[in-house]
Amino acid sequence: MPTAGCLGQAESVLVTDGIKLVLFDMDNVLCDYDREKRVAFLAELAGCTSEFVHKAIWEAGFELLGDSGALDAADYLRGFGERIGYPLSLDEWVEARRRSMTADRAMLEITGRLRDTVDIAVLTNNTTLVTDHIDTLLPELRPLFGSRIYTSAQFKTAKPDPHCYRLCLSELQVAPQTVLFVDDLAENVTGAREAGLFAYHHTSLEAFSKALSEHGLCSER
Repeated sequence: MPTAGCLGQAESVLVTDGIKLVLFDMDNVLCDYDREKRVAFLAELAGCTSEFVHKAIWEAGFELLGDSGALDAADYLRGFGERIGYPLSLDEWVEARRRSMTADRAMLEITGRLRDTVDIAVLTNNTTLVTDHIDTLLPELRPLFGSRIYTSAQFKTAKPDPHCYRLCLSELQVAPQTVLFVDDLAENVTGAREAGLFAYHHTSLEAFSKALSEHGLCSER
């Protein structure tokens, strides 16, 4: 439960839903994700256009195969290279992903304060390569979340499938009705609600702080 004074202007709000864990998406929630930077780097390596890479990986649905665990990490990496016509190495894939990610310092600061009152975790639609290399991709996450950083691929499904959230919560050993999920995509918020979680569509830092207060959670000192 929050301590006195934690809610700021919303101190009179009653905690009715008993949130025990806040589950965060990663891209465009905890970090700014610029896919075009990633695509441009890959295109330069492969000697092709960004449009070609985007069509080969994202428009063709290949990235979803990695996100959903339909391909394991090795097959995903090999297939990625084949599709862009370049023998992409693991280090190059990681570097392309790293260049596209910039930590959102303000969101991470709020997240750090949340740990005083609730548990926190991450569920991102991504291949397991992301969690395998998270300390290179976004080193700011590990000190906050520890081992509680999950990709959809490890559950062999992806958001917004309600099963993805349920499997993640089973791993975390928490009940859906005690979890607040945060995602920048409306369809993923809808999927979380279908799975029984409280869910918030992330649009701005200010709105997120207000949403936390409405749930009786600490958002500011």
